[in-house]
Amino acid sequence: MPSRTQDRPPFDPSRFLMARWSIFSILIAAYMLVFFHRMAPAVVSGDLMRAFGTTGVALGSLAAMYFYIYTLMQIPAGILADTLGARITVAVGNLVAGSGSILFGLGETFTQAAVGRALVGLGVSVVFVGLFKSNSVWFSDRHYGRISGLTLLLGNVGAIASAGPLAALLGFYSWRTVFVALGVLTLLLAALTLLLVRNSPEDLGFPSLREMEGRTSHARLQNPWYRELLGVVRARATWPLFWVDFGMVGSMLAFVGLWAIPCLRDTQGLDRGAASLYTTLALAGFATGSMAAGWISDRIGYRKPVIVAGSLGYLLVCLALALLPWAAGASGFLLFFLLGFCAGGFIVTFASAKEAIPPNLSGMAVGLVNTGLFLGAAIVQPLFGWIMDRGWDGTLIDGVRIYGAGDYRRGLLVLVVFAAVAFAGSLLVKETRCRNLTVED
Repeated sequence: MPSRTQDRPPFDPSRFLMARWSIFSILIAAYMLVFFHRMAPAVVSGDLMRAFGTTGVALGSLAAMYFYIYTLMQIPAGILADTLGARITVAVGNLVAGSGSILFGLGETFTQAAVGRALVGLGVSVVFVGLFKSNSVWFSDRHYGRISGLTLLLGNVGAIASAGPLAALLGFYSWRTVFVALGVLTLLLAALTLLLVRNSPEDLGFPSLREMEGRTSHARLQNPWYRELLGVVRARATWPLFWVDFGMVGSMLAFVGLWAIPCLRDTQGLDRGAASLYTTLALAGFATGSMAAGWISDRIGYRKPVIVAGSLGYLLVCLALALLPWAAGASGFLLFFLLGFCAGGFIVTFASAKEAIPPNLSGMAVGLVNTGLFLGAAIVQPLFGWIMDRGWDGTLIDGVRIYGAGDYRRGLLVLVVFAAVAFAGSLLVKETRCRNLTVED
C-alpha cells in the first residue's frame, strides 16, 4: 500500500512559498484589525464619554471589556488552535468580532456598546494564538523569533492606524460609522480565512517543514486536550513569561490604549489630533522594538537577555513618566517611543514559551503566556480610572471629565508597579538557546 509521502506530488518550492505567504497575509490582516480594535478607544474616549455619559471608571470598564473576554479566552484559544487549527478558529473569531463591531457602532445605550465590545473581544481573542500556531508550522524554528517580530511589526500597523489616522478620519466620519465599516471588513476576512487558509503544509500536499529539513515530523496530540493543557499549566518555565507579559505589555496597552490621550489633553493642553501623535509614536516603538527583539534573539541564539533588557528598560521609562518633569515636545516624544520600544522585547516570550513545551502544544503555551498580557491590561484600565476618579475635582467640559496632573501621576505609578512585576519575572525566565528543550533533533 503506498505511503502518505509517496502519494504526494513532487515538491514545488515556489508553490509552497506562495501558499505560506498567502496564508500569513490573510491572518496578519485579521491581526491588524485586532490591534485596531484594541487601541481605538483611546482616540474615541471623549466621544464615548459624551455619548453614554460615563465616569472614568465606567469608561475604563467599557474599554477593558475587550480585555476581560480576551483574557478568559487565551487558554481556550490555545486549545482550539492545537485541536481545530488556525483556519476554523480564526474564521469563526472574525465572524463574531465583525458582528460585535457593528453592534458597538450602532449601540444606543451603554449596555449595547458593552455587549458589542465584549463580542469584539471574544472574536479577536483567538486570532493571535491562531496566527502564532500557523507560524509555528509554516516557518522553521530557527526563524521563529524574526517571524514573530515581523508579525508584531505588521500587527502594530493596525494599532498605529487606530491613533493618528483614526483621529484624522473622525474629522469626516462619526465614530459609529468607523466601527460599523470595520465590522463589515472583519466579516469579509472571515470568509477569506475559511476559503484560503490551511492549517499545515500537509493539508496542501506538501511535506512538513521538519521533513523538508530531513528530520522527523513532530508528533500530533497523543492525549485528550485537557491532559495536555494540565501539563502546560504545570510547566514551571511558562509562568515567569506570563508575569513578564502581565506587567509590561499589559500596563503599556492599558495606558496607550485608553488613558494616554486624556493624559496629554489634560496635563499638556493638546487636542486629540496632537495627542494621538504620541500614542502613534509609542505604537511605532512597540512595532520596531518587537522586530528588533526577535531579530536580535535569533541572531545571538539566546532568549532571556533580550527579555530582561526589555523589562528593565520599560521599568526605567515608567519611572521617568511618573517622576520626571517631562513635557510635550522632544522629551515626551522620546519617552513615549521608548515606552513602546522597550515593551517590544515581550515578543521573545512567545518563542521562549514555544521552546519550553512540546511542539504539538505550542498553541496552549502561547495562549497561557498571552493570558498574562491581557489580564494585566484588564486590571490596569479600570484601576487607572478608579484612581483618577478618586482625585477628580468635578471639572467637566462638554460632558467630559477633566483630571489634574496629580491624578495622572498617581495613575502612572500603577504602571511602575506593574513594570517591576515584569522585571522580576524576567529574571526567572529559563534560557532555551533558541531550540525546543523537549525534542532531540
